[in-house]
Amino acid sequence: MSATSSTKSGIQKLDNGEAVIPASTRSDGTVRKEIRVKPGYKPPEDVEVYKNRTAEGWKNRGKGGVPGAAPLDEKLPPHKAAAAKNARRREARKKAGGGSENGIEDDSAAKVEDVVPVELDPEVEAAKEARKLAKKLRQARELKEKNEKGDALLPEQFAKVIKIQELIRQLDSLGFDGEGEKKEGEGKPAG
Repeated sequence: MSATSSTKSGIQKLDNGEAVIPASTRSDGTVRKEIRVKPGYKPPEDVEVYKNRTAEGWKNRGKGGVPGAAPLDEKLPPHKAAAAKNARRREARKKAGGGSENGIEDDSAAKVEDVVPVELDPEVEAAKEARKLAKKLRQARELKEKNEKGDALLPEQFAKVIKIQELIRQLDSLGFDGEGEKKEGEGKPAG
């Protein structure tokens, strides 16, 4: 009998339509007989695995591109492709606006230049700093009162209480009293 085709499992179909597993020799030298396979039997090796197209598409989502889209002529790495796209956008913006080469960057640079030359009044800055220090001083005094009443303080709260004299000194150096009010003798001269 001559075999016509063989499958993954090794089953051969003969010319007369029968399927057999051919005779073989074991490792110890003994011979296995040819085994006849019942009609319609399909071994697990020959069964095709079900392939879900959606799942396959999800697994290969980064490889194939968009289904139905024309393939790209040039294959650039993603970061270079984005750079090329941004360059095309800049060119289009340049042609449309007739403006600068950098587009948005020049606008933001102009905004920064407008803000930088404005000088802040030192007296306003001192008043702002004094308000911050007065708030810290008020909180520290409240914690001191709490401690005197017998309430337990956390270590960071106790550190604030210790800094009361330092806060008063800083307010004094700015020309403000212990309550955060401007000292009377250091105001603007009366005209």
